[in-house]
Amino acid sequence: MRIHLSSVFVDDQEKALRFYTDVLGFVKKHDVPIGTDRWLTVVSPEDPDGTELLLEPSGHPAVKPYKSALVEDGIPATSFAVDDVHAEFERLRGLGVYFTQEPVRMGPVTTAVLDDTCGNLIQIVHSESAAAST
Repeated sequence: MRIHLSSVFVDDQEKALRFYTDVLGFVKKHDVPIGTDRWLTVVSPEDPDGTELLLEPSGHPAVKPYKSALVEDGIPATSFAVDDVHAEFERLRGLGVYFTQEPVRMGPVTTAVLDDTCGNLIQIVHSESAAAST
């Protein structure tokens, strides 16, 4: 069994697509109209057939309080692996991305947390143990 699809709820799918592709560097995989919304997924350019991230509309009534509670408590909606958190932090900050947590080393893991401009906090992470196994 493998993870095929994960999702983040976004306030605006078009804005999210621009942020996740133009800023974070993902590539669009699927863009299928479904009524007023879209089945809109992105993938890593390094693994175009890998796990897809669905940029899911925030229309369900439970989504707004859920997302607000996560952001208020500083909890990321999801986490993305990077090769170098410090370098990615500097690259993204140079593009105007707002971070709620600058890079922090916690044992073998370094993390930082950013605001995706669509109502979510997103963690970027590098694990030395993951790097050692590749």
